[in-house]
Amino acid sequence: MIRLFFLLPILMSAIWWWYLNNRGYTMKEGLRGFIYIFSFNAIVIGFFTLMLFVTH
Repeated sequence: MIRLFFLLPILMSAIWWWYLNNRGYTMKEGLRGFIYIFSFNAIVIGFFTLMLFVTH
């Protein structure tokens, strides 16, 4: 399952991009959302990686 974590930021970014396009915003206006998405995913992936090392 840990192999599929790279899909999480891709999926969330695609949804965010779709939302921006439907509302008429540019990518530059939605940049903060992309930063939040990648920051959140880095924390989640870091947590699970840490738990993987702790439990082995």
